[in-house]
Amino acid sequence: MPVLALQIKAELENITELIPEDADHTWHFKIQCTKCREIDSNHITFNAIDKAEMGSGRGEANLVMKCKFCKCESSADFASKPVAYDIENSGKFQTIVTIECRGLELVDFAPREGWKAKGAESGTVFEDIDLTDGDWADYDEKSELPVAISDIEAKFVKVK
Repeated sequence: MPVLALQIKAELENITELIPEDADHTWHFKIQCTKCREIDSNHITFNAIDKAEMGSGRGEANLVMKCKFCKCESSADFASKPVAYDIENSGKFQTIVTIECRGLELVDFAPREGWKAKGAESGTVFEDIDLTDGDWADYDEKSELPVAISDIEAKFVKVK
């Protein structure tokens, strides 16, 4: 079963430790069936907390679904906890989470809402960051500096 690493790249301005706010963060992915190769036009959402039973009593996973096109069952399960995207990697790809996939591949990631970050100079925590538009900006009053996240890109790398 392949494990895919979600890697992101972003430009961070006076921000460090960009990470999902909660363990039950909702992740948004586009999915391709590995059998019929069709890509679902919608983003599929799931989190690392909720589990669903797989058919035939094969256990459970964070996402269990049937392909809209060929009706084959597929699943995805978080293989690691998310790690923070750090300012030292600003402008470079870094793995933030790994996901074990069966019968599907992740082909797109939409960061959307539910992120938090720290001010690089002040340690101020910024919560409820919404990355739906691909960027975010604010002002850190403690350090008197603008803070921003921009140019977000994502890719998937096969780990196993």
